[in-house]
Amino acid sequence: MTSPLRRTALVALGAAGAVGIGTAVWGVGIERHLFTIREQAVPALPPGSAPLRILHVSDVHMAPWQRRKQAWIAALADLGPDLVVNTGDNLGHPHGIRGVRTAFDPLRGVPGVYVHGSNDRTAPSPRNPLRYFAGPSKRPVRAAALDTGTLDDYLRDELGWICVDNDAAAIEVAGVRVDVLGTDDAHHHADRLDLVPGAIARLPEGAPAATLGVTHAPYRRVLDAFTAWGADVILAGHTHGGQVRLPGHGALVANCDLPLAQARGLSAWSHEGRTTALTVSAGLGHSIYAPVRFACRPEASLVTLVPRA
Repeated sequence: MTSPLRRTALVALGAAGAVGIGTAVWGVGIERHLFTIREQAVPALPPGSAPLRILHVSDVHMAPWQRRKQAWIAALADLGPDLVVNTGDNLGHPHGIRGVRTAFDPLRGVPGVYVHGSNDRTAPSPRNPLRYFAGPSKRPVRAAALDTGTLDDYLRDELGWICVDNDAAAIEVAGVRVDVLGTDDAHHHADRLDLVPGAIARLPEGAPAATLGVTHAPYRRVLDAFTAWGADVILAGHTHGGQVRLPGHGALVANCDLPLAQARGLSAWSHEGRTTALTVSAGLGHSIYAPVRFACRPEASLVTLVPRA
């Protein structure tokens, strides 16, 4: 005959197992498909300016079979953005470019800028998720190269978007000038902060309506530099918002040196007496070897720049 204590223990063990199974089913089978739009308003324009709508997409990690994600991204064109900012990691599979085309084709004609993430250059590989708790992930010793050239041909030549890896550009958005400062992927140390000031010096004279800092991985050194260079808003991705979050606690990892509380959404970044807005996208995808999201829905952001008070 089972003792009451043993019976209670078995019930508790069974309940814990059921919760674990339910959590896994939700994260793997449901939540990672629940795409959402995060809307943010940022005071960054001169008084009296008309608002500017920025569609921020990041970490698509596209695989060719992800048709639901492709269709959802394609429908973002209906938001009528004035500018698209793509913060990298568009590819998630050697044949991901086909899905990227399907997703972004409706945004033809919308001005855009982009930077690269590591998964725009190398294919994902299986990893032990527990290693993320030991610090930012390392570059794989053996990683298959992705067709970055074809991705660039599409984003740059077909969509007309401007690559701002370690560069700066002035673009016309809804009749006003917006300056964009960018870096290549800081996660794999491709950021060349020494090159950006020279690019800034080559920008046209006169003040823009707003200055954006655009990077894939929001490492502190990059955020400090953008803030010092006068960025009004910094846009980044990479963190996946933690990808797995604890309700009431938030992200467990950010895969960079960004404070965990800032791994998703709109916050502020201060450096040497200046403060700027920081918006980090939780991204739209995941590695094909880690197909899970929990308490962290995949997202794109509609960032509306409004006049300062």
